Amino acid sequence: MRGDMRKFVSKRSMGKSWKRTLCAVLGSAMVLAGCGGEDAVGGEPTQAVNPGGDGQVTPEATPEPTKAEEPTKAPEEVTPEPTKAEEPTKAPETDPEPTKEATGDSDTQTVAMRDMTTMEYVQSLGVGINLGNTFESCGWEADTVTAYETGWGSPAITPRIIEGYAKCGFGVMRIPVAWSNLMGDDYTINDKYLARVKSVVDCVLKNDMCVILNIHWDGGWWTGFSEPDKKDECMYKYERIWTQLTEAFGEYNDHLMFESLNEEGCWENLWNRYGGVTPGKAQAYALLNEINQKFVDIVRGSGGNNALRHLLIAGYSTDIELTCDELFEMPEDPAGRMAVSVHYYTPSTFAILDEDASWGKMQPDWGTEEEYEFLYKNMDMMKEHYIDKGIPVIVGEFGSATRNKAEGAVNRYLTAVCEAAYSRGMCPVLWDITNVFYNRSAAKFIDDELLAGLMAVLEIER
Repeated sequence: MRGDMRKFVSKRSMGKSWKRTLCAVLGSAMVLAGCGGEDAVGGEPTQAVNPGGDGQVTPEATPEPTKAEEPTKAPEEVTPEPTKAEEPTKAPETDPEPTKEATGDSDTQTVAMRDMTTMEYVQSLGVGINLGNTFESCGWEADTVTAYETGWGSPAITPRIIEGYAKCGFGVMRIPVAWSNLMGDDYTINDKYLARVKSVVDCVLKNDMCVILNIHWDGGWWTGFSEPDKKDECMYKYERIWTQLTEAFGEYNDHLMFESLNEEGCWENLWNRYGGVTPGKAQAYALLNEINQKFVDIVRGSGGNNALRHLLIAGYSTDIELTCDELFEMPEDPAGRMAVSVHYYTPSTFAILDEDASWGKMQPDWGTEEEYEFLYKNMDMMKEHYIDKGIPVIVGEFGSATRNKAEGAVNRYLTAVCEAAYSRGMCPVLWDITNVFYNRSAAKFIDDELLAGLMAVLEIER
């Protein structure tokens, strides 16, 4: 949902508060490239830059921030003046129409859905990556699509950038989107905004990767679902968004997957999971179950290829333990084509923090026997509750802060999480933002050793 690193998944996690901490160290100056046009190549970034994203879980005794506390934009760090050869290309003042090169041949997308189960589909995706801090940037008023696309430090996405992701070996790209940006009356998605997202989706599909398309944090309006005087309006907005998306992408083939929501499926005002008491827990779970069911009903009722599209259902706060709770229910689906989504940033003091915070002390290293065992315990939990029962699992985000870490710790952690998920039949999707793991200006992965470690899991038989 916004531009800060990740979330997490465990009893000791923290919620949106970690976002504010990470957001403060997030935004390194980025080289801007033309929209769907020529690429500008900037200097090689280091992995000292922190990732960004959106998280929900809060540490014990850490209050949920209000909407007013949500950061609006990642601050820019001061970087050396580029040489003339490295001079970045200025982002266009207005939004150009998607080019044919960026859009690709739409006819290649409007073909019949394949005869395969969602388990077969998910396990065919391999390892994925997020296009983070791009179309989900939000929290301020802008006049153009490009202003939002580049607002959290990303260059405008070009075919060359997407081709680079494909060459790395990623099988699926998750594209987080804040659809409320530039939204018109009656929650009408801006035409240019939708066209721009669609052009990037087309470009990803053209490069033989699949796409997971969602509604991300989107400014925080999700809190209204838990307020009696706002719930109906929130549900109407949710329905309006997905009605428009199902129409816009209805004839795309099954290389495009829809995701019901991101991490916002939890409401601390209904149930404080850190308070040691359970009042409101059933109500909070029932609300998420209702939203997920609404999502399935909208997609299936829209017809076309959506009748058989594979769908990704967000777990409770996308937390492993909470999603394995008996109160979480997968929706009823006449097509029987659904997977469940969780995220993994555990332990949060390592995966999220690159400096000490009020809720925890930064952990610089990872890799003890106990830490591996805890990782395996979490992944075994998902396997037993879902995979073994025929329900596919996508770890829609896993990642790590990168600054102030021991040598080799980040690579050790990320490859271990990737292997643990993949070997148990899940699809792991790395959380990444501009120039943390992938250099968008140079269109290549920054750390070849890390990339090799992630892709090595594809050799595992399962």
